[in-house]
Amino acid sequence: MGRATDDIEDLLRRHAPQVLGALVRRYGHFDPAEDSVQEALIAAAEQWPRDGIPDNPRGWLIRVASRRLTDRLRSDEARRRREETAAALTPADAFVTPPPGEGPAGAGPSGLDRAPSEDDTLTLLFLCCHPALSPAAQIALTLRAVGGLTTAEIARAHLVPEATMAQRISRAKRTVRGTRFRQPDARDRDQRLAAVLQVLYLIFNEGYTATAGPDLHRTDLAREAIRLTRAVRRLLPHEGRVTGLLALMLLTEARTPARTGPDGELIPLDEQDRARWDRTAIAEGTALAEEALAQGPAGDYQLQAAIAALHDEAEHPEDTDWPQILALYDLLVQRTPDPAAALGRAVAVAMVHGPRAGLAAVDALAGAAGSAGSAGQRNYRLDAVRAHLLERAGDTAAARTAYRAAADATLSEPEARYLRMRADRLDRPDG
Repeated sequence: MGRATDDIEDLLRRHAPQVLGALVRRYGHFDPAEDSVQEALIAAAEQWPRDGIPDNPRGWLIRVASRRLTDRLRSDEARRRREETAAALTPADAFVTPPPGEGPAGAGPSGLDRAPSEDDTLTLLFLCCHPALSPAAQIALTLRAVGGLTTAEIARAHLVPEATMAQRISRAKRTVRGTRFRQPDARDRDQRLAAVLQVLYLIFNEGYTATAGPDLHRTDLAREAIRLTRAVRRLLPHEGRVTGLLALMLLTEARTPARTGPDGELIPLDEQDRARWDRTAIAEGTALAEEALAQGPAGDYQLQAAIAALHDEAEHPEDTDWPQILALYDLLVQRTPDPAAALGRAVAVAMVHGPRAGLAAVDALAGAAGSAGSAGQRNYRLDAVRAHLLERAGDTAAARTAYRAAADATLSEPEARYLRMRADRLDRPDG
């Protein structure tokens, strides 16, 4: 029963953004549509374990959510005038252009249940990255509507209170209310692309290493990010940033089978059984990384993909081309203020020039973070890297302290267990 329940939960998470996109496409009411989709998901979670999964789960969810939304719209408009209710329940042509032969926009159930050529989720993705929204609002709304993250998860990822994030998402929904639900034209699409790619990258990262909870990896989010990135690449096959991001995701996700042990424990990169890595994904990712570098000036995603390819091509940890990785990180940190890139460079410095040189780089980052008032998740990663380098340098007492500080700061249970294990091992005489 537990496995069946897990399968249903995965199915619901996968279909939720598609169902939301279908409702917004027809009705144009973002906020009520999201509430109605949540009600449909709850109904499915209650009924499907008992009655079985329907033959067309997506269609089932759309029909139930549509009925809930229709009831909600009727209730809202009944307080005004009956004729306004009728108008609100008639989808406007502005929200969809029907394919040839389909008939009027949104006409009848077929207009709602049809399988769109590129999936409503992709259109929803570009809607959430509307230029009227700030970058922070674009990311928050997309993670909520497309990525399926809870408001609390998004708040933790951005180091802000949950109430603040809830207000940000609510304001973003109000801003896009009434916007035509269609893919943007070429010029508008290019303007939104940077935000779209950043959001997809964040969704993937949350899937690859969950910020909180009992599981290290959220397969549903990682796979959804890869699927959406493939869809964006079909729209823009010659855009190096898109190709580079897809390559980066594939090369990173290829290591997933070796990242955890039998009991879900974290296994670091240099201790993984590389025979378990997905060689098919590595081959595709490496080819895409090479293609991305040939598609224009090397941007952030192209450089990160090239770094990932160098890791994946090494049959053994000692075969890793760390000087080349450091050279790529030097280019990357010149382009982006991302603390994760700077921290990755510090590790590369340690692997090329020794742990003390790496520690100096980490300490410089910690000083910059402290002067900026950073805390929490960022300090956890800094402490984790510092602990590893201190251990390599032979300073076991300081390493133990740093491991425990990192374990106390992270909200990821597998990462916390791993960090405490490393600290405990240093307590032993043979550690």
